[in-house]
Amino acid sequence: MSYKKEFVKFMCDSDVLTFGEFTLKSGRKAPYFINTGNYKTGEQIGKLGEFYAKCIAENNIDANVFFGPAYKGIPLCVAAASAMFSKEGKNVSYCFNRKEAKDHGEGGVIVGHKLSDNDKILIIEDVITAGTAIRETLPILKSASNASVAGVIISVDRMEKGKGEKSAVSEVYDEFGIKVYPIVTIEDIIECIKDGTIDGREYLDKMIAYREAYGV
Repeated sequence: MSYKKEFVKFMCDSDVLTFGEFTLKSGRKAPYFINTGNYKTGEQIGKLGEFYAKCIAENNIDANVFFGPAYKGIPLCVAAASAMFSKEGKNVSYCFNRKEAKDHGEGGVIVGHKLSDNDKILIIEDVITAGTAIRETLPILKSASNASVAGVIISVDRMEKGKGEKSAVSEVYDEFGIKVYPIVTIEDIIECIKDGTIDGREYLDKMIAYREAYGV
């Protein structure tokens, strides 16, 4: 089983990927939902970091710092950095932001690695729905240094229309010139239903119909 199929099964086993009828922020009625807030054990976060590390290594992303946007990105960047060292033999730095600047001690909004102009940053996210987190993150990074952003890695690319006719992932690239690397896409999830890697065949028709209606 490929690591992509393993990851889809892992999300289902962790109750992160579920099927049913869900109303999204966009108002769309989706037959599936991804809630990375349901990862809650040491075993889960350890495995999750390994999947991120595999995707990073597979895509040969040249980055020496992982950044996790508060709040969901914080455990993700730590887990990914740990797995990169233990599984891929690459020691990278990590940092994340506070929601509010600290007004005592060293101050500032970034915790962990102190960014420099020569750094290459990989932003570690869960999903991109409208690119809001990226638009909030870039000014934070820019205020700290002139480091370059090597890309963004996410768990799942929903491959559906964002604000316009393009996907949110494509909009991020068009607006900022930053490439987004997903561990899996909705197409991978549909394929896993078809081949029996995960349960949910009763939702297959709805998944395909939703993809046809909103997909890009």
